[in-house]
Amino acid sequence: MPTINQLPVLNTISSGDQLPVYSPNNGDARRTSIGSLLTFFQQSFASPTLSVNLFVPGNGFNITVPTPVSNDQWMLLQPAGTLASGTITLPLNTGVPDGTTVLITTTQEITSLTIALNGASAIYGAVTSLAAGTATAIRFYQPTNSWYQIIANTVYAAGIQTFLATPSSANLRAAMTDETGTGLLVFATSPTLTTPIITNPTVSTGTFTSPALVTPVIGAATGTSLSTNGNQVITGTGKQGYATGSGGVVTQITSKATGVTLSKSTGQITLDAAALAASTTVSFTLTNTVIEAGDILVMNHISGGTAGSYLLNAQSAAGSASINVRNISLGSLSEAIVIAFAVTKAVSA
Repeated sequence: MPTINQLPVLNTISSGDQLPVYSPNNGDARRTSIGSLLTFFQQSFASPTLSVNLFVPGNGFNITVPTPVSNDQWMLLQPAGTLASGTITLPLNTGVPDGTTVLITTTQEITSLTIALNGASAIYGAVTSLAAGTATAIRFYQPTNSWYQIIANTVYAAGIQTFLATPSSANLRAAMTDETGTGLLVFATSPTLTTPIITNPTVSTGTFTSPALVTPVIGAATGTSLSTNGNQVITGTGKQGYATGSGGVVTQITSKATGVTLSKSTGQITLDAAALAASTTVSFTLTNTVIEAGDILVMNHISGGTAGSYLLNAQSAAGSASINVRNISLGSLSEAIVIAFAVTKAVSA
């Protein structure tokens, strides 16, 4: 029988090629195909498909995945508590079979997780953190010398899980950590708000569609108009009027007929001290860009001069008002009286 060195070389093997096998039951050597031998191995021996590695790492750990003795590696991390950072170093690329999968599971949160390539060209879809009870799985593809994310599980907090199962307003509020208030979710069209507390709202060019506000507590509100079909009632010691910054002061010079300029909604005018004869009316112009035609000026003689000796009225126009001051006493008065005014919007239709 020729020795093995005398046999010709078989470059390509097929399942039908045959090998000599000694059979003790028959007491002689026989032949079998490579395909039959492979089937025997597959049926008789379990394939080592998974290698489990348990670690109890500390903060800042660096664990290297063992060079695979099988196609799958399970890195089970079981730290004592939450870890700020850690590194998993993949097996050296030259020793990794094609299709190798690395599964990383952690029982505690790892806030910052680094996966080091160790010779591979890239990793696609790598996670940078793992929550408690979550996992990530990556698989090696030899033709590109790269790892690819194939699974990344996320475990949500109990409140989030409850909301996803039953998305009610109450469950959403329970899942939140910085909410305020209680009740139901509110959407843009026709919401009903029950006793809201609104602090410093600003009404811009947007439109609110008929919201129903039930006894709201409103701090300082701004807007361009207020529409009401009923009476406006002020309770307690409150009052309507202008806030600080809305008013101003101006002093008349030369004579009581000299015009003044003060473009404010409210203010005070100090008249010249020139003489005004008894039963005589003098008029001057207040130039004021706030005033519109038809507006009403509310005026009072608040200081200076003789109280009860003057009658005041005004006629408004666009950007000004003609103010009339009449001496209703029995004698001439030379007094620098102070008139307070407030502009009130009025219309005739």
